[in-house]
Amino acid sequence: MSLKIFLVEDDRWFGELLKRHLSLNPDYQVSLFSTSKDCLDNLHLRPDIVCIDFGLPDMPGDRLLKEIHLVNRAIPVIVISGQEDVSVAVNFLKAGAVDYIIKDESTKELLWNSILKVRENLALKQEVESLKEKLEEKHSFEKSIIGNSDAIKKTFVLLEKAIRSNINVSITGETGTGKEVYAKAVHYNSERKKAPFVAVNMAAIPAELMESELFGYEKGAFTGAAARKAGKFEEANNGTIFLDEIGELDLSLQSKILRVIQEREVVRLGGTERIKINVRLITATHKNLAEEVKNGRFREDLFYRIIGLPIELPPLRQRGNDVLILARYFADAYAKENKTRPLVLSAEARSKLMNHNYPGNVRELKSVIDLAAVMCDGEELCAADIIFSNLKNDDPFSGEEKTLKEYNNDIISFFLKRYNNDVLEVARRLDIGKSTIYNLLKKKEISAGN
Repeated sequence: MSLKIFLVEDDRWFGELLKRHLSLNPDYQVSLFSTSKDCLDNLHLRPDIVCIDFGLPDMPGDRLLKEIHLVNRAIPVIVISGQEDVSVAVNFLKAGAVDYIIKDESTKELLWNSILKVRENLALKQEVESLKEKLEEKHSFEKSIIGNSDAIKKTFVLLEKAIRSNINVSITGETGTGKEVYAKAVHYNSERKKAPFVAVNMAAIPAELMESELFGYEKGAFTGAAARKAGKFEEANNGTIFLDEIGELDLSLQSKILRVIQEREVVRLGGTERIKINVRLITATHKNLAEEVKNGRFREDLFYRIIGLPIELPPLRQRGNDVLILARYFADAYAKENKTRPLVLSAEARSKLMNHNYPGNVRELKSVIDLAAVMCDGEELCAADIIFSNLKNDDPFSGEEKTLKEYNNDIISFFLKRYNNDVLEVARRLDIGKSTIYNLLKKKEISAGN
């Protein structure tokens, strides 16, 4: 890592001595200035480190330190001084200097070591910024949400609106549709992207631990509370908290979360201090919360607090050719991760993928493609490599016995519900006339999906 270093020293001989010593490192570009003014006039060159003398003729060192930080607070400043008064050193360090070095026979070595430490810190900051940039890129719409169907494009419009505001966001959709991916896309493309994103799966935490997990606790609040612990809301301060499967939340805790949202503050278990928080709330559920409210399982006041901007994710079966786009994406990702040959999908494999219902949605498709890549012996995924797990009872006769007409009507009703009352799609899939379906609906012999 190359460094641009400014040395500000009015003793020309001593300044040249330090400059020659630091220049032994070929990665250091050292500039020597004899006055504070010369240094300040050249700050537009953006030095990585500035080393200043305490006793400069045109400006005292403490004033120069302030002037440098007024231009750029992030510039590390090392003070070199003949003053051995500890209080002087302490005041400089309090003012933001990264080090204070006494002028003596060991100054060169101390300055060398101090710059090495600053260099390590700068390299670490660069690495952190690089990781943040990669994280932001990873969660850009184009990189994290794969597909170009009309159904998915409609969600992009809502995502754009969510990003431009600070409104709460509620994401609904079947299991496996990518609700957390959408939550991260909102956060990492918003003004809060440099602050924490904290995800909490409400269905994965035992009810008795939920309150302490969300709000934190003080030392001694309960048996085993050996030290203070911040809750998830505190961890997400100035960022985003994502409450996944909020429909699973116990009614007694719903009222407490409502208070946190309304008051924008939390009180740790066992404590009395009201801790102010500034978080954006994103919630997700596969349930119909409006129905949960009607049935008394979810608070109406909390419902209206969290609903904000609703985004409904389409199931994979309604996304058309996105199935093949995602399949190719997952196949390429598998090859890259496992350092294997690139794989292509045969025509038969594509047909088989397109005709599956995907009750597990995108998550299921990824699992299917990963397994297919393992099973594949060549460079082409064949239909035989595509294996779907059957988690449901496929026996249509396991219930009460019905007439053939009743079974036919049940099948049509089932497909209408599956494909959101799209009569043309159901007619195509069942290979029957659309007029047949319309007539059955008119006679009320079949029911439309809800």
